[in-house]
Amino acid sequence: MPDQFEALRQAIEAAPLDSEEAVDRFRIAYLSRKQGRITELLKQIPSVPPDERKAFGRQVNLLKRRVEERIEEAKARLRTARTTPKPEIDLTLPGRRPLTGSIHPLTRTLEDIKRVFGSYGFDVAEGPEIEDDWHNFTALNFPPDHPARDMQDTFFLEPPDRPHGGILLRTHTSPVQIRVMESQPPPYRVIVPGRVYRNESISYKSYCLFHQVEGLCVDEGVTLGDLKQILHVFARALFGDDVKMRFRPSFFPFTEPSAEVDIWWPDPADPAGGRWLEILGCGMVDPNVLEAVNVDPERYTGYAFGMGIERIAMLRYDIKDIRLFYENDVRFLEQF
Repeated sequence: MPDQFEALRQAIEAAPLDSEEAVDRFRIAYLSRKQGRITELLKQIPSVPPDERKAFGRQVNLLKRRVEERIEEAKARLRTARTTPKPEIDLTLPGRRPLTGSIHPLTRTLEDIKRVFGSYGFDVAEGPEIEDDWHNFTALNFPPDHPARDMQDTFFLEPPDRPHGGILLRTHTSPVQIRVMESQPPPYRVIVPGRVYRNESISYKSYCLFHQVEGLCVDEGVTLGDLKQILHVFARALFGDDVKMRFRPSFFPFTEPSAEVDIWWPDPADPAGGRWLEILGCGMVDPNVLEAVNVDPERYTGYAFGMGIERIAMLRYDIKDIRLFYENDVRFLEQF
């Protein structure tokens, strides 16, 4: 008889109760009134010898209690499974690598520019994007009503006919150069990165905002040769040691003489072909600019240069449309 009880106990524990149908079959097999195995044992109690009846009945009741416990446990488990939302992903699948970002091409280009000029002792200066007329135009040798102002049509936040000339979104980062020279005596050696704004039609080659890096060096004995040398070093660092560069005469109100700098861009389809592409403007600081900030132009000379970061990035990464920098299209950004 003990062997019978042990075999029955093991069968009760081993029964799989993973569905409501399985639980129902288990209940019928052990507790049904007509054919349940526990029910049959209960019916046998009166026929068991009196000296064994008590032990027999206790074992049968333990088995019955265990069957009832397993049924209740299975029902509770199945009820919880029905009310618990299933995960939206298959947890048995291998893990996915998290998406990693990358450095935006404009940021990468700017950091490279900072690194080149920083290695030659240029500090980084920054200033406000909302400027007044004095810093953005007048102090840079743009007199009121001067035709050169038409080249930098911008967005005025206050009318330009106010006594101070109006408040506007800066058209270049040159106002920061004025602020640097106003705040301390020479020498100066800074680059000025930042966002600037101009009222231009949006197209593949122009936008209402863009980013600039301008440079300023003012000291005793600074020459045009110094300017050409630092820009040649810059061009080699960004475009390779074999880069070809040229200076073209140009005009900027705040430099005299002034020049545009071009680099030779080979044609991949024609080894003998190519074209000159403009990358920046530069020149020697106009004496009027130095006088506007109380720097003696008889003692100090200097050079300045400025470039659009977008233009440099478009050349380096062969980007044809400036609008791609601002659309935040993941397909574009993932390429970098």
